[in-house]
Amino acid sequence: MGSDDRSGGNQNHVKRGGHLCGSLVYLYKMENLKPMESYTCSMVTKYASLLLGFVLFFSSQTHAQEIVIDSLQQAFRSAKEDTVKVMILYQIGEQFEEVNPDTALWYFEKAKMKSEQINFLKGRAEYASNAIVILNNRGKFKEALAFCKESLALYKQKGTQKELAVAYINIGSEWEYLSDLQLAAENYFEAKKLTEAIDDKRLQRIVNNNLSSIFINLQQYEKGKAYAEKSLQLAVALKNDYAIASSTFNIANAELWLKNYDKALNRFKDIEAIGVRTDDYIVILDGWLGSADVYSAMEKYGDAELFYKKVISFSKEKNAPEYEMYAYMGISDVYIKTERNALAEQFILKGITLAQELGSNNELKDLYRKASIVEEKTGDFLKALDFRKQFEVLNDSIVGEKSRANINLLEARFESEKKEQQIKQLEQETYIKDLSLKQNRFVIFILIGSLLAVIAILFLARRTYHQKKKILENENALNQSQIAELEKEKQLMASEAVIRGQEEERGRLAKDLHDGLGGLLSGVKFSLTNMKSNVMLNAENALMFERSLDMLDHSISELRRVAHNMMPEVLVKFGLKEALKSYCDALIQAQILTINYQVIGLEERLPSNVEIILYRIVQELLNNTVKHAKATQVLLQLAQHEKELNITLEDNGIGFDMSDLSKYSGSGLANIRSRVEYLKGKLDIQSSAGKGTSVLITFAIT
Repeated sequence: MGSDDRSGGNQNHVKRGGHLCGSLVYLYKMENLKPMESYTCSMVTKYASLLLGFVLFFSSQTHAQEIVIDSLQQAFRSAKEDTVKVMILYQIGEQFEEVNPDTALWYFEKAKMKSEQINFLKGRAEYASNAIVILNNRGKFKEALAFCKESLALYKQKGTQKELAVAYINIGSEWEYLSDLQLAAENYFEAKKLTEAIDDKRLQRIVNNNLSSIFINLQQYEKGKAYAEKSLQLAVALKNDYAIASSTFNIANAELWLKNYDKALNRFKDIEAIGVRTDDYIVILDGWLGSADVYSAMEKYGDAELFYKKVISFSKEKNAPEYEMYAYMGISDVYIKTERNALAEQFILKGITLAQELGSNNELKDLYRKASIVEEKTGDFLKALDFRKQFEVLNDSIVGEKSRANINLLEARFESEKKEQQIKQLEQETYIKDLSLKQNRFVIFILIGSLLAVIAILFLARRTYHQKKKILENENALNQSQIAELEKEKQLMASEAVIRGQEEERGRLAKDLHDGLGGLLSGVKFSLTNMKSNVMLNAENALMFERSLDMLDHSISELRRVAHNMMPEVLVKFGLKEALKSYCDALIQAQILTINYQVIGLEERLPSNVEIILYRIVQELLNNTVKHAKATQVLLQLAQHEKELNITLEDNGIGFDMSDLSKYSGSGLANIRSRVEYLKGKLDIQSSAGKGTSVLITFAIT
């Protein structure tokens, strides 16, 4: 899904798991990899579903399928009460999955019960692996997540690395369906470690493809495209049509966001062709929906509308509500852009209903935003405001900067561990190559001393030696360069401590100046004042003495002012609110600015290091206003709402042109940005020439 401030295509139908076939489950079945799930129902439902399943089955399945089921049922009757019987029940259930899911679930439940009777842990986990297919197809992602976690716990007791990897992938997929990208990424990176350890190409392809969807959702399109291209290379090597289509889907979406429309359209048409060739309606829907998004981004609204309507009709026919929802989102965009607001409102409301039923928070958020836009255009501002509020609440709860930073940290941590392994491997290779070089040199010296007669062989041996030596030296130099580069990257992580060190040093210097030098100067003044009353001076010397005392007073005042700026005493004793009030009062008394200072909430003090950094940020903002804005009035507001602190500063100054921030790249703005980033906050600056400047800073309070 795209954010409000992005352009270049709707891409409304990007799967939260980035999985081509509407759910990761279906993709796993195509690749013979099932996720871990569970499902329960009453005995009445089971037997009723079984009866209905047989009716549907015998009316729709081929004779070959009947033979398979008959064969499995005969095998079940003759099998012993052991693990074999459990697996046969699962195989019978699989035969019913597409024609009658309820019947399939009955067989899966029966297999689970037998697994519990004989304490067959993998049999219990396999139940979940089968049931997740049906749950995800019905949009029951929360239930699917619960059973995925149950299966992971079972495989941790008794399971292979491959089974654990699949379990982590499935949990990540369900979290992605539920729009928690950080938890999804954590599970995918756990799976990535395992798949690389066991060198399973098929699982590596799936993990790379799922990570691609994560970064596309985070608007890091180049990174998402890179992961998808790795996935596609593995899919081609595996010669799996469904895997190729799935990886191509994420590449196409990345190209769409990057505005490479022709490339994106060609990719989606490739997906449609795979769906037609394999007779898979889900793959066809992905191709159509992607093509519609590209046409919409290219402003070919007639073509886009045609494809969206095809998706809606086909989704209803095949009972694919998620695709129907994405088509409603896409076609409503077309109607908004072509000023057909009544039609846009109709399809948006249908999409909201489906998104609420499916629990699709990302899509519901975008639909609320679209509804707000349409209601505003039609003049119903109360409805527009209501939809906008719903959008803001949902948007804040999905992916903030903290989640984005945490996900990137997960990737960085994974890459850091990999680089440390590379360093060790390169050092070992360097040592081995050095030994090899010495051995080659020794062999050649022996040949020179003992085989003087074989001149031709000696010549060839020497030439070979020099070539190998040059190659080894070049490789050693490259390895050393890579090691130095990797070490440099690790050292960069220490830079975060600089800000804290600066503030500690300022506090120490302020204390030394105030208590040490300040006290010393005050003592000198006291001594000179006493001396004045005891020494007889002529008029000229008395005047010079008075001037010296005045200069000493001025020096003491200046020293106190410097010490106060470095570490305000009121900040340490009374906290951020009082310190900022004191600073504002000083500016007002100096007739520099008229400041309206407001504090909402913030009843308790923040950690001292946080208060110091926030004080420095506001101090820098006010200094910039005084130096550059030519303002006369300033509004400064601190507002705390639950676990969030907002700092707002607005002035009536001359403002500046936001289109070219490079003109204003001084140390002041850089210091503000670095401190905001250190506290993991958000900085938003709005300004235009002649209209003043507004700065909003938001922090999470822990």
